[in-house]
Amino acid sequence: MAFGVGVPFIGLIVAIIFSWGVGVGARDIALLLGFYAFTILGVTIGFHRMFTHRALKGTPGLRLILAIGGSMSAQGPVIEWCAVHREHHKHSDREGDPHSPHVHGDGVGGMFRGMMHAHFGWLFKNEQIARAKVVADLLADPVLVFVDRFFWLWMLAGWVIPGIIGGLVAHSWWGALTGFLWGGLVRTFLLHHVTWSINSVCHVWGTRPFGGPDESRNNWIFGLLAFGEGWHNNHHAFPTSARHGLRWWEFDLTYLTIRVLKVARLVSDVRVAPEAAIQLRMKRPQGAGL
Repeated sequence: MAFGVGVPFIGLIVAIIFSWGVGVGARDIALLLGFYAFTILGVTIGFHRMFTHRALKGTPGLRLILAIGGSMSAQGPVIEWCAVHREHHKHSDREGDPHSPHVHGDGVGGMFRGMMHAHFGWLFKNEQIARAKVVADLLADPVLVFVDRFFWLWMLAGWVIPGIIGGLVAHSWWGALTGFLWGGLVRTFLLHHVTWSINSVCHVWGTRPFGGPDESRNNWIFGLLAFGEGWHNNHHAFPTSARHGLRWWEFDLTYLTIRVLKVARLVSDVRVAPEAAIQLRMKRPQGAGL
């Protein structure tokens, strides 16, 4: 994963140098936002809520699109991603959690080490997960096995395609280069740090309306930036719910997209936490958080 993490960071630096004093054009901003939305929904709807937690079902075509879109986020092969996340829920904030910030010692030093590990350090650990046991259902899915096998192709396509679009729209090689940088590499850099913050920030800062045995938190900033994933304490309370924003003011763009897909008959069997269960488990929020 060093390549998938390092190249977007280098791309960010190059993009800043190229845009210094001239700014970023509307075409490149549109490519960044468009591919950010497509790839993060591949993760939030596909990798997370559909494949890992089976909170909804999708048509084979939609499953393929979501798996490829999530792979374009450069967060690892789809089946491996799901295996890691299932292990996270199984051992959340205890020994065995692949990316908890809370098992790395006490004091400021322990918290710093934990945050660095939870945010991205865990990506460079060669911890083996018994995939055949943890994700046997996903290994039996030919669509996911196909996408998983060609992860590097999808990741590179997620960088190259914005460049192709930028070049065609601008009718220039410069448009292709800036499209590659902003729609491909910078977009990946931003998406990485937003989604990694669910592992780090959302287990340290925020509110805990449902409490629970782990340290998951609701954080409104990442509720917005991560399309609903930041309502993380809600998710840990009801992990098989396709809806993470459980109260009217908890904006969950992923769930709204799922509702549209349901109307279009592209998804079915959408599971949501029952209102009675929400009220029964909810406790008084602890602290204002972020």
